[in-house]
Order: sequence, then C-alpha cells, then structure tokens
Amino acid sequence: MASEDSDVSKGRLFIVSTPIGNLEDITLRALRVLKDAQLIAAENREHTRKLCSHYDIRTPITAYNSYNKRFKGLQLIEKVKSGVNIALVSDAGTPCLSDPGSKLVQEALEENITVVPVPGASASLAALSVSGLRTDRFVFVGFLSNKGGRRRKELKKLQTELKTMIFFESPHRLIKMLEDMNDILGDRNIALGKEITKVYENFIRGPISEVLSFIKSDVIRGEYTIVVEGLRDDER
Repeated sequence: MASEDSDVSKGRLFIVSTPIGNLEDITLRALRVLKDAQLIAAENREHTRKLCSHYDIRTPITAYNSYNKRFKGLQLIEKVKSGVNIALVSDAGTPCLSDPGSKLVQEALEENITVVPVPGASASLAALSVSGLRTDRFVFVGFLSNKGGRRRKELKKLQTELKTMIFFESPHRLIKMLEDMNDILGDRNIALGKEITKVYENFIRGPISEVLSFIKSDVIRGEYTIVVEGLRDDER
C-alpha cells in the first residue's frame, strides 16, 4: 500500500481534463488550475496553446508525449520535487486514457508526489451515455492494434466479455476494425460516435453490419468512439 506524503516543499501534479471538441466543455476548476500552475505539460503544445489563448491562460507550456516521455518525465518529476506545480493535459479529454500520461503518474507516485485529478470531459463516457446500451457495467478497451492479425487476436479475447465495451479508432482503420469485429464478436449492437461535441458530431446506432453499410457510402474522417454491447444472454 502506498500513500502520498504531505511534504509542502514539493509541488503537485494535476491531471486536468480538457474539452474533446467544444471549448465550452471545460470546468471552472480546470481553468483555475491551468492558470495557477507554473507549467503545463501537453501532449501537443500547439493544440493546447489554442485552448489557453481562448481563455487567456499564459502559463508556459512544455511538450510531454510518447516520443519524449522517457527523459521528459524525469525532468518534470524533478521540477515537481523542487516545488513546481505542473498541470498535465492530453490532446483532448481526460489524460492517461490511451496516452502517455499514465507513465508520468506512475513515476510521480513512485516519488510520493501528490497527484490531483481535475475531472471533466471524456469521449468514452460521453459516447457511453448516449449509446442506448447498458451503462451499469462497462470496460474501456481504447485502441486495438493497428496490425490486422494482432487486432483479431485482441478481439477474440473479448468474445465472452459480458460488459459493454468502449473502443477508439482512427478513420483510416475504422472499416477494417468493424469488419473484424463483426466476424469475431458477431453482429452486435453498437453506437458509433463521430467528432463528439464538435460541429459535425454524429451518432450511428444499430447492428455492426448495418453501421458498416451506412458508413461505407459516406466519407470517413474525424475521430471515432465505438460502444459495443457485451455478450448477450442468448449467446452464452
């Protein structure tokens, strides 16, 4: 069992949720934390600069991403240990879900640094809430492998999953991913969310086969969140 200490000489690491599209989807607390922090660690500096500029936040921004996390994480931890408060943000939504932020949190906890969640927007929960599928029990899967063979193996491990499942997928892999899902999981009911909270937000609900037929006739672009029903009672 580990417990964060209360060493006042150390700073704190804030995990700050930011909008997933609509800039109004940010909390008052998140705005205050981003303004009061001495440094913002962002997955994409240019993306975060736009958000900060919109709300007149002038806190310095540094890059922390999958390419530099090994050495940059150590630098950030040392800054926090010296008394600097750092706000970690992802490209959009809640950090540490399918992004490198989880490694920084692990490193911070190993150094007994206080890690503070600042909750807010989440694409996975937003999609789940309007999916029309069961919400009492669910599992976040995130991105499947971009390699076909490995993706199919990952899906096979989910064949008997009873909980509602939530996936992320990029536009250029979406059709192949849904085809594999239909082959391996069966023609489950899904809710496909496109560009959630943005101007072209759209949800398509129905069996995978019907959703596939619909999107194949459309231009596929943007970010996708897929909510998939778990194994039905009649399939057990």
